[in-house]
Amino acid sequence: MATCLVTGGAGFLGSHLCDELLGRGNRVICVDNLETGSLRNIEHIRHSRFEFRQLDIVEPYYVDEPVDVVYHAASPASPIDYLRLPLHTLKVGSYGTHHTLGLAKKHRARFLLFSTSEVYGDPQVHPQEESYWGHVNPIGPRGVYDEAKRYAEALTMAYHRQQGVDTAIVRIFNTYGARMRANDGRAIPTFFRQALLDEPITVFGSGEQTRSFCYSDDLIRGIIALAESEEHDPVNIGNPGEFTLLELAQAVIEVTGSKSEIIHQPLPKDDPKQRRPDITRAKALLGWEPTIDLREGLQRTLDEAGREVLAGALR
Repeated sequence: MATCLVTGGAGFLGSHLCDELLGRGNRVICVDNLETGSLRNIEHIRHSRFEFRQLDIVEPYYVDEPVDVVYHAASPASPIDYLRLPLHTLKVGSYGTHHTLGLAKKHRARFLLFSTSEVYGDPQVHPQEESYWGHVNPIGPRGVYDEAKRYAEALTMAYHRQQGVDTAIVRIFNTYGARMRANDGRAIPTFFRQALLDEPITVFGSGEQTRSFCYSDDLIRGIIALAESEEHDPVNIGNPGEFTLLELAQAVIEVTGSKSEIIHQPLPKDDPKQRRPDITRAKALLGWEPTIDLREGLQRTLDEAGREVLAGALR
């Protein structure tokens, strides 16, 4: 039985990771300051192998018992959150990553950083492979998140090269599923909320900009496969299926049976025009690729989360 530490474990992805790790027989220590995470995401867990600790990893923290794997998922991740918490986002990426890497070093644990496709910025290479260095505006409004993750990647590799820490980096592309916050500002929860309330669905710009969307179960499976590998360099985990935001909005309308119409709003600054992962390395190194397509994943999300939650009744 391995002991796994999950920072940001009460968040959307962190809570799904805790569930899967427990299901595989591990002990899980969940760490979260609940700034963007929620106890609702983990209240269903009633297990002797699960422990929740409310703390802020921006400050030094310690775990007295042995730890085998550290999953560093903590960070504000939606535009609404990191624009509201710009300094905290930067501190989590820097101080929080430094403290968590130090903990992994002390315990000689495998460390996996949750990075993001945002490190590619508004990409000039398509699809994005891990060797692409990105096209990022470091002083734009999104820069606090983009550069926090880019710095966290550099710090992770420095700990690996100089301190010998066993590290891994996953670059996560757009992911969705149950436990998304209805008002977190990202496309799928926003479209679900608007569609279920029969409100106009707001698409930024022309809607021809593209994204790829990975269902949470597929993503968590890939992340654990990476943690169990011996790979140190970044690996993209995401679904290479590519859709315009107009196609996504229409799919949500169809799945929900909504009467919503689609309207357009101005495109936010530095919003990427296209985003799609090259998952060649994930296939070759991990034997991983997603199995759940967009329509099936949207239906699962609706069934598992519930119409009232996705409509924002609990916000």
